[in-house]
Amino acid sequence: MQLKLYNTLTRKKEEFEPLDGKEVRIYSCGPTVYSYAHIGNFRAYVFMDNLRRVLKYNGYKLKHVMNITDVGHLESDADEGEDKMEKAARKENKNPYEIANYYTEIFFRDMGRLNIGKPEIIAKATEHISEMLEFVKKLLENGYAYETSRGIYFDISKLDRYPVLSNRNIDDQIAGARVDVDTEKRNPYDFALWIKAPENHIMKWESPWGLSYPGWHIECSAMGRKYLGDEFDIHTGGVDHIPTHHENEIAQSKGVTGKIPAKRWMHVEFLQVDGGKMSKSLGNTYTLDELEKHEIEPLAYKLFCYTAHYRTKLNFTFESAISSQKALNRLREGYLKHVNSKEEISNEAIQQYKSRFIEAINDDLNMPLAMGIIWELVRNDIKSEKIAKLIEEFDEVLGLDIKNSDKYISQQKKIELPEEVEDLIKQRTLARENKDWSLSDKIRDELKQMGYNVKDSKEGMTVEKV
Repeated sequence: MQLKLYNTLTRKKEEFEPLDGKEVRIYSCGPTVYSYAHIGNFRAYVFMDNLRRVLKYNGYKLKHVMNITDVGHLESDADEGEDKMEKAARKENKNPYEIANYYTEIFFRDMGRLNIGKPEIIAKATEHISEMLEFVKKLLENGYAYETSRGIYFDISKLDRYPVLSNRNIDDQIAGARVDVDTEKRNPYDFALWIKAPENHIMKWESPWGLSYPGWHIECSAMGRKYLGDEFDIHTGGVDHIPTHHENEIAQSKGVTGKIPAKRWMHVEFLQVDGGKMSKSLGNTYTLDELEKHEIEPLAYKLFCYTAHYRTKLNFTFESAISSQKALNRLREGYLKHVNSKEEISNEAIQQYKSRFIEAINDDLNMPLAMGIIWELVRNDIKSEKIAKLIEEFDEVLGLDIKNSDKYISQQKKIELPEEVEDLIKQRTLARENKDWSLSDKIRDELKQMGYNVKDSKEGMTVEKV
């Protein structure tokens, strides 16, 4: 089946054809590295990983850029408030570069724990100041920007159309917009390209307009053009990027090149928590470390993301995440039953599974449907090494590290048991040696109430945390 991807720009699924043969050029909005990335952030990167893997599975080569925002992202998309990096630096009593380096390292550590493929090019905003300055100069030359006492602004009135991605009625919004933020702006929806720095601002660079620093939107336009050209295949991000950040990227690029930079714009929906919004004020912006405290692996969270299509909201609860951990354990155990098994399954059956899987992933990355096919394979009454090999092949798209299932299961069995649990296990071992089956069953039930399952086999007794 031909790969089809949904395009926010056209609001429909379209057959995918790269602009340049077999190479796919992608730009993904990366993190602003002022704090720990939470599981809501990582839903976007799990989606990004699926897209990369599906493209590779279809035989494409990738040239993929992801930015690291380490300057210029103000607290509000509307060019208000402090730079997030400077605010975090003051809060932690460090300089912004220390903050950026620390949280960038943690972000990539967590990417690794989720088995998310790293884009071919990682572009830090602070390492591309010259490209951004040239971009702003070109906008001024082309008549799409103007200077105020606060900085350089983009003039949206110069565009043939704004916005193009969202369904906003800009005229209605402008009529009711607050204009007292910066009375020098020609239009309330004009946005900052370059910001003149106050004297106490730490992150600032020499420019034709004095010591200053970039706005948030300019970095993606400048770095995307540098590495991918005036036009490229796909731009990804969260739905929160649609109304402002991505609209402004398109506006800037049209001001320099006359073109919309990406042919396709793909956006992942929000992750909700307990049916509501995820926010720091509510204390529900959970990190991978916090999930692990509840014995939920990062890969179990990745599997949880596959329970909904990327374009639909996904509701996180600890109950659902724990269910995903149990499902991941069953997936590993089921896969291992097929490994080295000599039972035969027809090549025709294998090909049917493969065709259905390709149809699912090529239909705009339908991961829930793809996972249903995986479960059919795992539960097949025929236990076959062919099935194990097919699951491993499909895992090139899933990224759940299925081939190392044995390792994960062994690690789970090596749990540290509380002293009172160890004592009960010793008592039960002695009871079984004395053939006191009644006491053995009583202790087993007591352990179960404490959250531990006991399994007896020829090899002995094993204890697993429920």
